[in-house]
Amino acid sequence: MNVIVFGATGSIGRLTVNALLKSGHTVKAFARNPEKLKIKNAKLIYSPGDVLDRVDVLEAVKGQDAVLITLGSGMSRKSIVRSKGTLNIINAMQSQRIFRLVCQSTLGAHESWSNLNFWWKHVMFGAIIKPVFKDHELQENLVYASGLDWTIVRPSAFIDGPATGSFKENFSSSERNLSLKISRADVANFLSHQLENASYLGCSVAISN
Repeated sequence: MNVIVFGATGSIGRLTVNALLKSGHTVKAFARNPEKLKIKNAKLIYSPGDVLDRVDVLEAVKGQDAVLITLGSGMSRKSIVRSKGTLNIINAMQSQRIFRLVCQSTLGAHESWSNLNFWWKHVMFGAIIKPVFKDHELQENLVYASGLDWTIVRPSAFIDGPATGSFKENFSSSERNLSLKISRADVANFLSHQLENASYLGCSVAISN
């Protein structure tokens, strides 16, 4: 499968590119400076561009079978790159009749707010990075309305460590017995597996330990 990863040089994007390559996909890594990946693989294509530039995005998605979004805000507490970039990606996919979309969001968005503890509700998402959190929700709203074959993945807070495969997935908003942590490697593997998994089409899937 030809797959493009938007946000390919981020901490999740980089691992997702590797996971996709290991699964045999041909991967196009889209980022401002994709060469930062420093990965040598015959099935990896570097695609430099700005996700906020609709022409860059349109050219990048041509010829792809699926799209995976792992856009991040970096150190910004007010970034809207997720929603603005995702809108450009959706428009490009629609114009090229590319339907499969996997989008990484965050645990806490919409109904999964109930899964969070006091710290995440009132300190992190409620105050410190509230604009970034709201942009996650706007991003999800755009995906919902896209008419594409989408899956939204909502991981909890990232930690370093190997992939374990032992995390909880697709739990309800009433689930409270969570550490609210998950390894980046587990997130990346889960994202890559969704391309060939129809179980969560049209679903927002929460994952966490």
